[in-house]
Formats: sequence, structure tokens, C-alpha cells
Amino acid sequence: MPPGAGSFRNAFGGFRMLPGDGLWHTAPAMSGVDKRVGMTGLGLMGTALTERLLEHGYRVLIWNRTRAKADPLIARGAEWSDNPLTACDRVIISLYTSDVVESVLEQMRDGLRAGQIILDTTTGEPAQSAALGARLAVQGVHYLDAPISGSSEQTRRGEAMVMVGGERAAFEACSDLWTVLGAKVFYVGACGSAAKMKLVSNLVLGLNRAALAEGLVFAKAIGVETAAALEVLRGSMAYSRVMDVKGRKMIEGDFTVQARLSQHLKDVRLILASGVPLPLSETHRRLLEAAEAMGLGDLDNCAIIKAIEKPSP
Repeated sequence: MPPGAGSFRNAFGGFRMLPGDGLWHTAPAMSGVDKRVGMTGLGLMGTALTERLLEHGYRVLIWNRTRAKADPLIARGAEWSDNPLTACDRVIISLYTSDVVESVLEQMRDGLRAGQIILDTTTGEPAQSAALGARLAVQGVHYLDAPISGSSEQTRRGEAMVMVGGERAAFEACSDLWTVLGAKVFYVGACGSAAKMKLVSNLVLGLNRAALAEGLVFAKAIGVETAAALEVLRGSMAYSRVMDVKGRKMIEGDFTVQARLSQHLKDVRLILASGVPLPLSETHRRLLEAAEAMGLGDLDNCAIIKAIEKPSP
């Protein structure tokens, strides 16, 4: 276990769990913990997480398949490592899919050792996450699936929410990190449980975003000024936090990336791969695919409004 893990219970007052809600309410990080953390993957989320760690005084050893993405973070104090697993007892992974996670861990397997904790923030396939955790456990490596709910910008501001599945002791040993990675942290059970919960969350979040886009298109079509419509919606029973984060961006056509549309399409496909009949998600998939076909895949996911404004023939 990483330095500081053994003293966790003595410092446990930094967190408290409300009975029955699974939610850990964060407080200032503990003293005496290992401030060296690895970060593997520097996409939008990995970069935001690295910035958070640096701001909170962590020594962050970073790796990315494209080295150039690391340069701005190195300028801010991060350190490059060809294999963060060799130097860090705790390593955060933020990659595109479970397949990529497995490929990277195979590439870095020489750095794996008993007692390490891997925190995987990737939105992955639940069964694959659980199987990976089981394989790593044979080597004494503790794997936590820890996907994050929130955009990279929300994460950068410390407003995201983290769901964590895996061994409870490993979760507790990372108590200082949860205060950095999210405003709320839910421990949801065995390895793979968080990956499942993230898909549930993304299903509802994505449909909220699509519903808002359709509502704004409808408002404009019937002669309601969209900014006024958004203001009323935010004060109504129709309200969702998506309106705060994406409403103005949709109205202004600001598709600057906070979370890529194609990445959410990947998540929706994972959701539908469960085999559960989900008619709204099927419609959502078709809209996202239409947006991707329009060349909007690398833009922010609120660009789905363009697929609703200009439906496929």
C-alpha cells in the first residue's frame, strides 16, 4: 500500500459517510500521505486531473502516447515518465476505452508490483473492468474503476463527481486524492460497479442534453427567443444542470470542446451493447451518428443541436 495508507483510520475524520447514501463528503486532504502520483493519458480529462493535482501540491509523473501533449503540463511542474508505474505507488489512468487501458498496462507491465493502486477514470466496459481488476489482484495490484461524471472544465474547477468501485481498503487509502478529483465521491461496491453506474449516469445526462437541444430548436421554430426560453426552463420543473453547462453554448453555437461528441457516442454504444431495450438511447445514438457524419464528432457534445436543426433526409 502507498505511504500513509496505514495511518488512514487515524485520520479518517477527513471524510464522513452519511448512512445509506454511499457518499463520501470531502474535507481537506490528510497530511503525511505520498504526494507522488502517476498520470497516464493526457486527453481532456487527464489534463484537467493533472492540473488539479499540481494545484494541490502533488508531484505528478505523466505519460501520454503523444509526447507533445505533455509539454504544457511539464511547463507547469509535471514530470515526464516513460512508465509512471515504476516510480509511483498510485497511478491514475484516463484513456479512451477499456481496450486502450489494457493495451497501455500491458506496455507498462514491468512497472506493476504488489501494493500499487491503479485508479482508472476511463468510462469503460463494466465486465472488462471487473476482469482487469481480477487479473491485477493476482499480482497484488489494487485496481479501482473510478469514472468521473462531469466535463473536463467542471473537473478543472473541482465540481465533478467520482464513482469508485473496487476493494474498500484501496478506496480508503486514496482518501486524500478524492478531495482533489471531485466535489462528491461515491463508493459503489465491487470492481466494475462504478463502470456500470457511469453508464447509467451518462445515459440520463446524454438524454438531458439531447432534450435541451430539441427544446431550444422547438422554441426557435415557434418564435420563442432561445435565450428567454433557456431562462424560463432553468426556473421550471424541466430544469437540469445541463442547462447551466450547455444551454448558452448551444444558443451561441459555441462548440469549444469540454467533452467530445464522438466520445459520448462511444458511451451510448456501450450502453446499448448491454442488450437492454432502450428506445430513447437508440434515438440518441442515431442523432449522435448523424452529428458525427456532419463532421461534428471532435466538437463539444452540445453540437448535437446541429443534428436536430438539420435532420438527415
